[in-house]
Parts: sequence; C-alpha cells; structure tokens
Amino acid sequence: MTSSQIQFIDTPDAVAALAETLSGAPWLALDTEFLRERTYRPELCLLQIATGGPNNTVACIDPLAVDNIDPILDVIYEPSTLKVLHAAGQDLEIFYWLRGEVPQNLFDTQVAAPLMGFAEQIGYGNLVSEVLNIELSKSHSRADWSRRPLPPKQLQYAADDVIYLSQMYPVMRDKLKQLGRLDWLDQEWIDMTRPEIYEKPADEMWKRLRHIEKLKGPRLSIAQQLAGWRELTARQENLPRNWLMKDETITDLAKQMPDDMNELKHVRGLSTGTIRHHGQTIVDTINRAKDIAPEKVQIAKRKTKLTATEDAALDALTAITRLYASDLQINASILAPRKSLEDLLRGDRDTIVTQGWRCNLIGDALCDMLDGKSSLSFNNGELTLHQQ
Repeated sequence: MTSSQIQFIDTPDAVAALAETLSGAPWLALDTEFLRERTYRPELCLLQIATGGPNNTVACIDPLAVDNIDPILDVIYEPSTLKVLHAAGQDLEIFYWLRGEVPQNLFDTQVAAPLMGFAEQIGYGNLVSEVLNIELSKSHSRADWSRRPLPPKQLQYAADDVIYLSQMYPVMRDKLKQLGRLDWLDQEWIDMTRPEIYEKPADEMWKRLRHIEKLKGPRLSIAQQLAGWRELTARQENLPRNWLMKDETITDLAKQMPDDMNELKHVRGLSTGTIRHHGQTIVDTINRAKDIAPEKVQIAKRKTKLTATEDAALDALTAITRLYASDLQINASILAPRKSLEDLLRGDRDTIVTQGWRCNLIGDALCDMLDGKSSLSFNNGELTLHQQ
C-alpha cells in the first residue's frame, strides 16, 4: 500500500466518516507516534489504525489538526472490538491520559510471540521479518512527529506499523489457536488494563529515589514530601519531573534542609526558573516536612546464596523446564526463568511460574517435584518425569 492509498485524517468530517467506517470491526490494529521529551504526559502526534480483510482500511489520524478525535476513540474503546498492538505499554499510557482508562479487549503481538517460539520482547521489525518475511525500514524511527506537513515517506513509515500488524495478527491468532494457546494470555490482557500501571500515586514516588534508605528522620520525610510535590506539580504543569528537580537534587535538599529562599539558592541542581516559580513552595514543603513522621522504608532482603543441595535441586527443576519446553517448542527461559526457579527453591510459591498461563503448564509440575510428588529418571536416552 502506497502513501496515496493511506487515509490522512485531519478534519472533523473525516474523523466522523472514518469512525463510521470502523464501527463494528471485529478487530483493529493500532499504533501511535508521540513525543514526551518536553512534557510529563506523552503528547499524541499521530494515531494509526488498520483493519484486516480484502477491504482493509489504513488511516493516520492527525490529533494536532483535529481538536476532537472522540468519535475514533469511541470506536477504540468499544469493548467488543479487539485491539491489536505491539509492545502496547506506551500506546496504552497515551490512551489512559486521554480518557482516564485504557481500552479493554487487547492482543499484544510482542507478549504473544514467545508462545509461538519467538524471542521474548522481540522487536516489531524482527517479528514482521519472522512472521511475514518482510524487512522493514528503520529510517524514521527518530523522526519528529510533531512537525507538519508529514513527508510521504514518513507517513508511509507510520502506516507500515499497522499495515503489517494487521497482516501478522491473523497469522499469529490462527497459529496460537492451532496450538491450543490462544486463551493462555487472557489474564495478561486483563492485567494490562490496570490503572496503577499508568499512574502511580504521587505519595509513593519517593520509593523510586536512589539510596533513599540512607536518609533518616526529618531528612527522609523531606525527601518523601518533595518527591510527592514534584510529581503533582509535574502533572499539573505537564512538565517532565526532572525539569522541576532531579532525583539527586531532592536528596541534596533533604540533606541540607534549607530554611529560607537565600539558603535554597545555594543548593546545586535547582534551576533559576524552578526557584523563581516554586522556590517559596519548596521551602515551605521542607519546613513542614520536618515535623512529619516519615514513612518507613522497606529494605528488600538480600537473597542468600543457594546451598549445594539447592543447586542440585535447581538442576532438577531446570531439567523439567527443558523437558516441557522441548515438547511445547518454547524457549525454556521464557517458560520458566531461572529467577522464578530460584524463588521456588527459597519457598516463594507466588512467582511467575505459578501464575497465569505458566501455572497449569509447568508451575504445578515444578511444585510437585519440590513437594516430593514426582521424580525424574533417565533411561535409553529419554528423560522422564514420573508422578508418585
């Protein structure tokens, strides 16, 4: 499909007409182009949509030219319509900030790819190459999508993301259905719609600060309060949080505890703009925080080294994993990552292999081995798992 065949939607009437065309589609391939270098929230610059079938539609909607794209969003948020994306996290974050929730009924080709034997977190271009035997250009991967008009080659590059996504999905869907794995990821799709993934509580942002555990008493409280203030202010002003103050600046402020504006101006890392617009608020926040009891820092326990006996048991769990992975034609490290096997050995039964699609597939078998309900034998070149 050439750029002349791609619908470029940049008027309200065209938005309404496209929404009517897409309404009732069983599934849509979606992608977005955005910028976030100068803002807190990712700024949507282009929304690409494609449908499958012989009469497929490929469109690029320009939200910079059309103030209201709600008719298209209504189609995307229709629960009965499946939304197909690749590495959907950032795209879903955009939808979250547009409507305060993400669309339901999802299919992420990157998440599904390992169930077909492809690498975990495989890139879009590599997956297109593997599934469709087509090599995609990467020439516009760093383009500025906010500039107009979009050159034809750049528009084609953007449209290709949904053109080939719409071609891959039926192939992957049919293959997963043939393998009996199409419903394995149902819980994964539900988990991707959880709001807390896309908007963390402001009063918990201090937990991301490096070396926060080294601060005590009032200094810890100051860091916690400043991190919360920075997060809320960044959201309100739609600015990158580091433009207000960097993490290390919060730590420096907590250590130095400036009492007034004069002392504040001598703290390294604070821009003149931040001091001018927010200096007194920062000082007030610091002084108020001195009298607030800090939240307790939960320090993760360092995991002990496996004993020689546990190492031997890990070998047995790894053997079971490889046995199952071979039968399923799935990479063993995807089926049961080494870390999850070590977690099981340390007594943690709430790890990745005991959740979701892995639980019935291999999690129960691994737990049975640890509980003495099964054993391994090797006879005539065959490794066999026996239930007791």
